[in-house]
Amino acid sequence: MDTAAEKRLQDLERLRRLRPIDDDFMRCMFKDNIPLVELVLRILTGKPDLVIIDCQTQKDMKRLAGARSICLDAYGEDSSGKKYDIEIQREDRGAEPQRARYHSSVMDVENLDAGQKFSELPDTYTIFITEKDFYGMGKPVYSIERTIRETGKAFEDGAHILYVNGEYRGDSDIGRLMHDFNCTNAGEMNFELMAERTRYLKENPEGVSQMCKVIEEMRREEREAGMKEGLKEGLREGMKTAALRMLEAGKYALEDIAGISGLSLDEVKKLQAGQGM
Repeated sequence: MDTAAEKRLQDLERLRRLRPIDDDFMRCMFKDNIPLVELVLRILTGKPDLVIIDCQTQKDMKRLAGARSICLDAYGEDSSGKKYDIEIQREDRGAEPQRARYHSSVMDVENLDAGQKFSELPDTYTIFITEKDFYGMGKPVYSIERTIRETGKAFEDGAHILYVNGEYRGDSDIGRLMHDFNCTNAGEMNFELMAERTRYLKENPEGVSQMCKVIEEMRREEREAGMKEGLKEGLREGMKTAALRMLEAGKYALEDIAGISGLSLDEVKKLQAGQGM
């Protein structure tokens, strides 16, 4: 089999295994698909009458020079002007509270122009859909709202953060939706809008072609990440080698070895003790 045909088969197999809870696949599901975004947000927020008027995938946000930019998985607006950021977080380290706080603050900066009053800030919803139960309490959704500690009353600043438990399978719309988010097969999905989009991306020639381009980009990013990791590992090995040589020379204080090699003092001490790193 030639390389191109083999690569095509590998791509198709990878596509077959993708689920909506895989962020690259989710972005393609939501792209130009306001009805699906609306369905998901109605279920997650508990607002059955919510109407989405706009949604963008991979929305870049960087309004302050020098600030860390973020790329939102899906960014929507409803008919009342409220803003929604939906993020897929497969690993716990990507769902830390500080990240949710940052996403929420970036939406604030994005939505207030010079001269506007602070009271004109729209309500924002930062929604993390996590593959595992991030808080480990078996709840379908964890809602984070600021409160006044001394009174117990809501602060009412309009910022809302939701952690959605991707493991939840209760007898509810959220349970059925999380089941669908973890499905590879459209035929096993509960919601027709989810199944219809999944079938298009996995079975329709046009959708498959679109996904193969995405998979090629994923492959490129993985290749670049691997090269960066290799360079990083090579640098670490060089630092260790330099530190070991200075230890063998016996002429340098441990603090000096740390400063010259770039390793921490604890790492140098472990090398000295023969523990490695």
